[in-house]
Parts: sequence; structure tokens; C-alpha cells
Amino acid sequence: MSQSSARVLVVEDDPSLQLMLRYNLEKLGYRAETVGDGEAALSALEERRPDAVVLDWMLPGLSGLDVCRRIRANARLRDLPVLMLTARSDEQDGIRGLDGGADDYIVKPCSIETLDARLRAVLRRTQPGYDTLSFADLRLDPETHRVERAGRLLTLGPTEFKLLEFFMRHPRRVFSREDILQRLWGPNMHVELRTIDVHIRRLRRALNLADEPDYIRTVRVAGYALDDAP
Repeated sequence: MSQSSARVLVVEDDPSLQLMLRYNLEKLGYRAETVGDGEAALSALEERRPDAVVLDWMLPGLSGLDVCRRIRANARLRDLPVLMLTARSDEQDGIRGLDGGADDYIVKPCSIETLDARLRAVLRRTQPGYDTLSFADLRLDPETHRVERAGRLLTLGPTEFKLLEFFMRHPRRVFSREDILQRLWGPNMHVELRTIDVHIRRLRRALNLADEPDYIRTVRVAGYALDDAP
């Protein structure tokens, strides 16, 4: 299973946070469904099992901890990855959450990057091969750093690997050089914009044989995208 096909049930009673989590998870490629309380969560789980649950602790009616315990008591759901998301920051609360059956525990507020990383980690543990990325005839394994094209093993430098992984997580989307710098190096690193062009050239050389299409599309003025459109 790849990240783009992972279904995540978000259980959160704050409508604005619920909307934000759904928007950001879908932007990352997940298929997100949201509910606002514990009873609705259990009903949704009975109807269709997701690949993971992001579960707020402080819910009206049934608490997130109670929901997690019921999940673990259900033979059909007991191996379902559950990530507890809560404003409770006391260490003992974290222990209670994990003892109650949560696979991981994140204190709010947290960045969407942290949530994404924790989700991918629990999905990798429960679904071997989950995080392998595919695009056209490209295959990339973030764990082993193995990259193949049409079955041919490729050799990429560390920056080119990060660049390809980024593009494969966001296929067909156009990113400016500034976007790429922010995503790969962060806001506090001083890197020249032309550095991106250098790494793009290196990535193209590593990916393409003479008779193969170039998936790295240059969009004039706008930036770059991973795209297999002719």
C-alpha cells in the first residue's frame, strides 16, 4: 500500500481543527474522514475499517481513551493503528494513553509534518511495504533508500534522493524554487535558488536513459513538477 491510498479516520470535536486536519492530510495524499465524537467514531469504524485513526482524547461523551479501549476489545479492529492527539501534556497522561492501547501519542499543538511522520511510522509497523512510493515506472523506498526505474536500480546522491522523494509524494504539482527550498532545507537555511537547478540537472541525469521520457517537467516562470504527461 502506498501513502496515497491510506484511509485515516480523524476523531476531533473542534470543527476548525477537524477541518484543518482533514485539509492538510488530504493535501499530503491521505484519504481523510472526520467525525466529532466517540460514538460517531465507533459507528464509522463498524461501517468501514480505515488504515489508521487519529483520535482526540477530550471528546464529548465517550473519551478518546474509552474509544481506544473499545477498539482494542474488538477482534476486527484490535490491530488498527491508533494515534492519540491531545492537549494533555502530563507524562502520566501519555502513559495512560499508551497503556489504553494507543500506538503513539502526540501533544497538541503539533505540526502537520510531525503528524505525517508519526502516521507513516505506525503504518509501516502494521503494513509492511506501506511507504513505498510509485510513479509511472519509478519506485522509491524511503526506508532502504532504494530507487528503481523500470526495474533498473538507480544511484542518487542524498539531496537528489530527497528531491525525488518530495516530488513523488506530491506528483503533478508545480513547486517554485522557493517552495522546494523551504520544504527540503527549511526556513533557516541560506541556500541559493540556483542550487535547485543544479540538483534538478543531477536528478535528471540519474533518472533518464537516452530513450526514456523525462518526468521532471520545467514550468516556465513557475518552477518544477513530477509529471508523466506528454
